[in-house]
Amino acid sequence: MNRLGDLERAVMDVLWERGEPLTVREVGRALADRDLAHTTVMTVLDRLAKKGIVERTREGRAWRYQPAASRESYVSELMMDALGQTGNRDAALAAFVRSMSGPEAEALRRALGETDDT
Repeated sequence: MNRLGDLERAVMDVLWERGEPLTVREVGRALADRDLAHTTVMTVLDRLAKKGIVERTREGRAWRYQPAASRESYVSELMMDALGQTGNRDAALAAFVRSMSGPEAEALRRALGETDDT
């Protein structure tokens, strides 16, 4: 799983936040503050589709794009990939947990408790 570049992340943020399939033009309008060319937005969405990060469906002459997975699922995959790059997963996990704030650690405890119940 590749990390998203700055522009890819901005495009994905629009798609994740809107929660519905969008055209290139709609994504471009949402990113109007970046003053991007229509072709730039189209290229970024095409690349994200080729990477499997977005799905697209034809609507007339336009494509509509939507995330292939939730933001949380995407980040989870990144975290698992990062763990796979270490020679010592236990040490990496321990370092990660030590870096957490109190509320983050509590959220992790709750999540672990939920997995124990299943």
